[in-house]
Amino acid sequence: MLKQNILRILTENARTPVEEIAVRLGAEPAAVAAAIAELEETKVIRGYTAIVNREALSDTKVRAQIEVRVQPRREGGFDYVARRIALFPEVVRLDLVSGSYDLLLEVEGDSLQQVASFVSARLSTIDGVLSTATLFQLKTYKEAGVILAGEEKDERIPVSP
Repeated sequence: MLKQNILRILTENARTPVEEIAVRLGAEPAAVAAAIAELEETKVIRGYTAIVNREALSDTKVRAQIEVRVQPRREGGFDYVARRIALFPEVVRLDLVSGSYDLLLEVEGDSLQQVASFVSARLSTIDGVLSTATLFQLKTYKEAGVILAGEEKDERIPVSP
């Protein structure tokens, strides 16, 4: 339970100091530090990242979501194709999903043309890829639970008991 609570806190803010985590969880700082070290060693924690408002930086990168239908292999199912796709540096995220397509990719490129070229020349030519649909990201309003666009104003109607 300690590790799950640590992960919850670090997911909210990866820069939360060990001492603060310990206070919030009523644990010893040494126990929290040891748990974090174990989570890192066992690769439960694979890295730490910042949530960046790209519009505030005038980031010119183009992001797209790509839906991919795949013909699963007899041995390895969807994993074979997914592992091949994951090797491309343009692929930021790759998930196996349920629904009308099998894989959902998030890709990043320097231009619309670069992303389109990636899809047509590299992704769609992989053995086992049946079809793709590309959705270009126009604006991000919320990422990882953090509102990025506009003021963080709670517009819900207050409910009192």
